[in-house]
Amino acid sequence: MAAVLSCGSRAALSHSSAAALWGLGRELRSCVEVSVPFASPRRRPGIRVHRRPKLREDDVTERFGIAVTNPVRTIIDQAARTDEAGLERLVNNADKLDLVDPVTLLAALARYPGQRGVGSLRALLGDRIFLLTDSELERRFLRLVRRARLPVPETQRRVNGYLVDFFWPDLGLVVETDGLRYHRTPTQQVRDHRRDQAHTAAGFTHLRFTHAQVRYEAEDVRATLVKTIRRLEAQADPAAGPEPRGGPA
Repeated sequence: MAAVLSCGSRAALSHSSAAALWGLGRELRSCVEVSVPFASPRRRPGIRVHRRPKLREDDVTERFGIAVTNPVRTIIDQAARTDEAGLERLVNNADKLDLVDPVTLLAALARYPGQRGVGSLRALLGDRIFLLTDSELERRFLRLVRRARLPVPETQRRVNGYLVDFFWPDLGLVVETDGLRYHRTPTQQVRDHRRDQAHTAAGFTHLRFTHAQVRYEAEDVRATLVKTIRRLEAQADPAAGPEPRGGPA
């Protein structure tokens, strides 16, 4: 707040500092980032001032009493300085926090033609296979699915009373990915077994992959998925032939 107030009445927290205030990311730069919609000669130690004549009044809102760029403007600003994985994580976090959903964000980009970051966001959001996930592990798994040209699963779907990571409803296939943090204790392992048993009892096929498998044995995971989907597709439509939509293993 002190940084914003020191830069004038129309100043607003922005970029990485705004992302941190919204809870979108915790990678703070060494200085506080503030945007002003005019050519200000002000200099303040520890503050990086972005002089932005195109910054509109409706790009700015308040959070905890601090003037800050709104979530859409903040995501666009950060998109210009992050890679694809970081951008996907940023969009996921914004949706999880109910700040802005992907559909609304994509529509809002039309208001910022030609601005840095918009192209990267439009490419990500315009891709039909962009899906929301809860962890980097799940995002890594989805990239593996895309590279294998497999049918795109639904994510975070409730199946048999449980929220599952990935679900292919046409095939009755459930896949769970076990992160290092959330699948260690005996109690958690018992819960996982109960989930798997519920899916089996309902006639579903279920697969469970560990963090190490997804990260370091991606080819084995891909091969298992392709073979499983080939088998399930053949069972669902015997006349379709042996070749799955995901291509050969």
